[in-house]
Amino acid sequence: MSTPRVEVHPDATTLATSVAGELIARLEAAQASGRVPHIVVTGGTIADAIHHEVARLSPGSDVDWSRVVVWFGDERFVAPDSPDRNGLQGRRAFLDAVGDPQVHEMPSTADADDVHAGAAVYAATLREHGAETFDILMLGIGPDAHVASLFPGHEGLAADGPTVGVVGSPKPPPERISLTFETLNRAESVWFLASGDSKAEAVAASLAAEGSVTDTPARGVTGRDETIWFLDQPAAAHL
Repeated sequence: MSTPRVEVHPDATTLATSVAGELIARLEAAQASGRVPHIVVTGGTIADAIHHEVARLSPGSDVDWSRVVVWFGDERFVAPDSPDRNGLQGRRAFLDAVGDPQVHEMPSTADADDVHAGAAVYAATLREHGAETFDILMLGIGPDAHVASLFPGHEGLAADGPTVGVVGSPKPPPERISLTFETLNRAESVWFLASGDSKAEAVAASLAAEGSVTDTPARGVTGRDETIWFLDQPAAAHL
């Protein structure tokens, strides 16, 4: 397991532009080698800023978005048009703007009878259309160090299989679908994205020499080739 790399940028705007540029460069390189890259995207404020930057930079790139497969790390189990959905946020920010990527959104309440059925549907989609590994997996981190919808002390941390239906999330909305640690750790490159001083303690705990995954779920995800923490200065304040 490689030592995580930490990149600290002056502010959220610089961070978003840097990560977007790095994502585009990685996709260009993967496609130049003849591969169809699979990426996992996330939601949240800094992810939304990055996604808008991807949309801005893509027209000048060589990325063929029709040959990019997009997955989601987690999703709120709500109506398909709910503003809480990461999928809706992602489509508005960049997915609808860049071309025609192969997007696999997680089920909404219109697609499955309950959150557990929705998780099973996404697990089947992963088995049918997923690659052995993800090229890049992007994760936000909460102030409590949760990643995707895997929360400290929550039963979802121990889930088996590719996905888990989360009930009673400590952060609303209460029902969510999440990739499990088993699936999150299938990525070649894991990118943690954190901005703002509210994330500083979680970032420091995640990168500390000692700690538990139960208390700090972000410690449970590492890339097979590399793990990079993309931070702005406020998020890195306690390192």
